[in-house]
Amino acid sequence: MLALRSFAFNLCFYLATTLIAVGGLPTLASQRWVMALARFWARTTLWLLRVVGGTRVEFRGLHNIPPGPLLVGAKHQSALETLALCTVFPEFAYILKRELLWIPLIGWFLSRSGMVAIDRAKGSRAMPLMNAAATAAIGEGRQLIIFPEGTRRAPGAEPSYKQGLSHLYVALRVPCLPVALNTGLYWPRRRFVRRPGTAVIEFLAPIPPGLARGEFLELAEARIEAASNALLASGRADLAASGHPAPEADEGRAGSSRPA
Repeated sequence: MLALRSFAFNLCFYLATTLIAVGGLPTLASQRWVMALARFWARTTLWLLRVVGGTRVEFRGLHNIPPGPLLVGAKHQSALETLALCTVFPEFAYILKRELLWIPLIGWFLSRSGMVAIDRAKGSRAMPLMNAAATAAIGEGRQLIIFPEGTRRAPGAEPSYKQGLSHLYVALRVPCLPVALNTGLYWPRRRFVRRPGTAVIEFLAPIPPGLARGEFLELAEARIEAASNALLASGRADLAASGHPAPEADEGRAGSSRPA
């Protein structure tokens, strides 16, 4: 039954994504139209995931989201949070790797929507370009979303936080909203299966600007990891009770840092 529901969801997801991308080509005329299309795609996917896959997404701590421009530092375990966060922030912008802009159709929409693309091959030379694009996004009142570990990590993997989050925190001087989650239990990376249940995305208390860079990163990592570990424990218990337990080390590579 799990395999059948997973197959049905994946089929519906890729079909809906293709139809929305092709049908939405006229929205490329306007950034605002593209953003509206992205939110529609995300809501459609969450609906399909709930109705076909039996997986709900619960948002906790919405009262912690401050208004206006914001830096969002989110744990990254799955494609699910990438979609789900689009439905929460009214003017979201992602920090993403430049290679995503080369994907046919999808890349066109990413380019038109004003995402902040980073050329990782340039190393430290990419930082000034990221600063300029991120500052412009914040100047437009947008919520800038970054995954501090740089790529999806298996649930329970040893944390591997990079310097991008702390660099932007110091440069942008806006509050940072830490985000914890357990989505990798339900929509595992590089896996066909979609486990039924309730995936949780939790918005933690925002960290105000002004902390020293090292102090901020230590605080952000501690908050995100503690809350994510608690969500993983409750999620595993719920999955075990429902007869769909998740493996302790997803794909047997909990410590892997291979790029997504």
